Amino acid sequence: MELIKNLQVPTGNILIVKGDKGNLEMLSIGDYGKEVNIKCDSMGLNREPDPVKHTKLLPLEEKWVITISTQYGCSMGCHFCDVPKVGPGKNATFKDLTRQVLTGIKLHPEVKTTKRLNIHYARMGEPTWNPNVLDSTRWLKDHIDPEYKIHPVVSTMMPRKNIWLKTFIHQWMRIKNRLLHGEAGLQLSINSTNEKERDVMFRGNAHTLEEIAKIMDGVIPNGRKITLNFAIANYDIEPSILLKYFDPDDYIIKLTPMHKTNTAVANNVITSGDYTSYYPYKNTEKKIIEAGYDVLVFMASKEEDLGRITCGNAILSGLMPEVEYKEIK
Repeated sequence: MELIKNLQVPTGNILIVKGDKGNLEMLSIGDYGKEVNIKCDSMGLNREPDPVKHTKLLPLEEKWVITISTQYGCSMGCHFCDVPKVGPGKNATFKDLTRQVLTGIKLHPEVKTTKRLNIHYARMGEPTWNPNVLDSTRWLKDHIDPEYKIHPVVSTMMPRKNIWLKTFIHQWMRIKNRLLHGEAGLQLSINSTNEKERDVMFRGNAHTLEEIAKIMDGVIPNGRKITLNFAIANYDIEPSILLKYFDPDDYIIKLTPMHKTNTAVANNVITSGDYTSYYPYKNTEKKIIEAGYDVLVFMASKEEDLGRITCGNAILSGLMPEVEYKEIK
C-alpha cells in the first residue's frame, strides 16, 4: 500500500495511504497506560486521576493501536464529526482494510511482538455498512503473526437505514465470542438518553435506544462487555432509561470527552470545563455506578485531541494538527 503522507504527532503517526478507490486515512499510535488516563472501579482503578498531561508512552511491545478507515469519507453527517467533509461513505475494499493494518505494522519493523495490538475500525466511515470488516477480521486472525496479540474493535452509531445492521452486529459478536475467544470489542455510540438530542446529533440517522435493544437481543458477550459510549457534552444521561434496555451484566458505560473537531466546535458541542481532568465526568459516573453499571472514564490529553488522533478528526477534511508535528518523508 503506497504511503502518501506520514505526520508524526506526539503520540504516534497519522498516515494517508492510497487505497483501491482513492486516499484513506489511518493511525499508528501508542498509549499512556491505564494508570494515567482511565478510572474504572471494576478494573481496580478507583483513584481520582490527575489531569492527563502528555507523558512518556508505553512501549509498543506493551500496547499498540492501529486505527483504520472502513470507508472513504462518511455519509452519516453526525453533528460533531469532520469526516463527512471528506466525502460520501464509499466502502473500503477487503484489500484496503487488511493492507492498512499491515502498513501500520510495517511502520515499526523494530517491534517484533506486542501484548496487545488494538485494531480500531474507527477513523473514517461507519463500519457496519461494510461487510469487508467481517471478512478482513477473520483474515487478520489467520495471517497476523501470533506474536502480535490482536484485539479488533468496531465502533458504530447504529445507523437506522442499514437493513443489514442486525446481521452485521450478530456476525461480529460471533467473531468476538468464538473466533477470537472474547478478544475483540463492540462500542455503541450513544451520547444521550434523550431521543430528541440523539436525533439532532446523529441527524436522524441512528436507531433509537429501544430499536438498538431489539437489535442486540440475544447477544451475550464473551470477554469484555459491550461498551455504551457517552461523549460528555451537556447531553442528558439518565441511568433509569439505560436500565430499561441494557443489562449491566452485558454492558459497560464509557465516558469520554467530546473531541474538539471543527464541526463540534462550530455546533457548540463541547465538554464543559477541563476535559483532561476527572471533574467533567465525576457526577455522571457516580449516578451510573449507583444504577449498577461498571463505568470506564477515559480522559484525553490536549496533545491527543489537538494532535487530531481522536475520534471525529480527519486530516483529509483539511484540518491539520494544532500541536508540534513533523512530516516524515
